[in-house]
Amino acid sequence: MRYAALAAALACLLASASSAMAQNAITMIVGYPPGGASDLMARILQPEMAKALGRQVVIKNSPGANGTVGAMELTRSRPDGETILFAPGGSLVLTPHTRGAPFQQAEFIPVCQISAAHVVMMTQQDSGLRTLQDVVARARENPGAFAYASTGPGGTPHISMISLERLAGIEMNHIPFRGSGDVMQAMAGKQLSLFTDQGNLVRQYNLHPIAVFSAARAKEFPDTPTMRELGFDLNFTIWSGLYAPAGTPDATLKPIEEACAQAVAAPAVVEGFRRMDMPILLRRRTDFTAYHNAEYERFGRLVKQYDLRVN
Repeated sequence: MRYAALAAALACLLASASSAMAQNAITMIVGYPPGGASDLMARILQPEMAKALGRQVVIKNSPGANGTVGAMELTRSRPDGETILFAPGGSLVLTPHTRGAPFQQAEFIPVCQISAAHVVMMTQQDSGLRTLQDVVARARENPGAFAYASTGPGGTPHISMISLERLAGIEMNHIPFRGSGDVMQAMAGKQLSLFTDQGNLVRQYNLHPIAVFSAARAKEFPDTPTMRELGFDLNFTIWSGLYAPAGTPDATLKPIEEACAQAVAAPAVVEGFRRMDMPILLRRRTDFTAYHNAEYERFGRLVKQYDLRVN
């Protein structure tokens, strides 16, 4: 009986400790489905962030509308450091410029940038599309019918393609998906043949890179021309980082910023991102805020210049 009572008491103690840990956990929202690039990066960061913070970090996938669902969830969260958002910044700096925007950039605080990936136009090896000239010719054969995929309206890849359409004088059919995994399934099924997204997908799925949206050739794609070389001065990157709700105190943000910097430098994260072909680029809060704000202004100019629609 004594041992039974001791075991029962120990079980209660462990359950209490587990409950306390769960209550003490930080929620990291990811606005995309499990298995996509954002989700994988978050899960590589998760244990190192938890180690640096001395607290459990729980990932919550809230996919929908190219990250908008997750972003809105963050805006409804208390500014107490208990909830953060891991997100590619494209939709965060574009959406506030659109009519009827569900959130404004003032509702977020950039905490720490983690990565910056090249935006690459890609296709299957057997699609018959080898160059940008092939893509433009295909689009002109039947205006508005030639389909390309993105991981949702309003993201950086989508905006890069709209900008190309305006400059090249072509019209294509945008097909949004919930995540890159869904796009790969559609491409494997020959439902479509053109995708613009993070360059790491090229090697991962053995795709053919057609062009890179950058000012200079990427070391990862030395034989792939840039859009600038091909006559279109378009330069985009998919950058990702951590955000907190507006109003979060500086004293609360500081340990999250420090934990982010420690996590990004951890060997497990460096190796994990290397396996993903995902370039790490650390910007702390001050620099990340300045960069985020500059991108917000740039995307605002693009919306006006190209009369962008993100439906």
